[in-house]
Amino acid sequence: MNQPLGLHVRSTAQALPARVVPTAEAAALCGVAPEVAVKRTGVHERRWLSGDETALTLGAQAAREAVAAAGLDLAQIDTLLNASGSQLQPIPDGAALLARELGLRGAATYSLHGTCLSFLLALNHAALLIGAGQARHVLIISSEAGSPGLNVRQPESALLIGDGAAAVVVGPAEREGQGVHAMRVATYPEGADHTRIRGGGSLLTPRHPDAVPDDFTFDMHGLSVLRLASQVVPDFLEGLRPGLSTGLPGIDRVVPHQASAAGLDLMRRYGWPAERTEVTLTHLGNVIAASLPLTLHQARSSGRVKAGDTLLLVGTGAGLIAGGMILRL
Repeated sequence: MNQPLGLHVRSTAQALPARVVPTAEAAALCGVAPEVAVKRTGVHERRWLSGDETALTLGAQAAREAVAAAGLDLAQIDTLLNASGSQLQPIPDGAALLARELGLRGAATYSLHGTCLSFLLALNHAALLIGAGQARHVLIISSEAGSPGLNVRQPESALLIGDGAAAVVVGPAEREGQGVHAMRVATYPEGADHTRIRGGGSLLTPRHPDAVPDDFTFDMHGLSVLRLASQVVPDFLEGLRPGLSTGLPGIDRVVPHQASAAGLDLMRRYGWPAERTEVTLTHLGNVIAASLPLTLHQARSSGRVKAGDTLLLVGTGAGLIAGGMILRL
């Protein structure tokens, strides 16, 4: 990419469930000692839905706050992108449900689904829309409710996942060099069975004679994911920007998907200092596609990232999909 795709991150916001679940509580459900659970996952607490909370209500809450923080009215949003890994329902698209919840009528609304990398895809898509003159104010919502689909007989994933939502409003660049400087996505389909929910689509319906309840819960083989990622990610990073597999050339801070403690530790092998890497895994867990925008929001809110910084947004998702973006705020 010779010229950056102009993009201005006008605002970010989050909406978290009220219920805080310490790892000791989640570990008891899984029959794992709390200290072992923390060591395996790196998660000390996460949020799970409770009461009347849903991914829909949390997504709408984060969206309203982001639009207000951007100094806009909802009527000024011309495009709503749903960037969530856990779907509200198969049909209609979740973006239409979010638009109805917000009272947003007449805007373009649709989803970009790349599991944990959905936000990254949506952010790049927004830059393309804005650059083509097809949109001006784009609202991206990542809202996740992973806890209802957890299988406590699979502690590896059940101890990781948290719920929550984040929303981001983006618009045209306001100064030279602001926006997407590089973007790369690559799929390694030999990892397609490492992370999955088998049931719910046309391949395995609830009425399928072979379907069992566990087919409709989250199934992850973390060691297999980690092995494949360790093999393919270094070359992937070099394709995004030479030198990224051994350092952070031209990068101020890393905002990664919060996959797991092992996934974050893998980044140290690339020469990425811990003090320049944003971590929310400890107190939010892995919030699927919302992890990236939640981590970005908390980094912006704290002042650790600011206007003019160059960020590396990076991670992997089910598939196995690797994705990375170099973004100047």
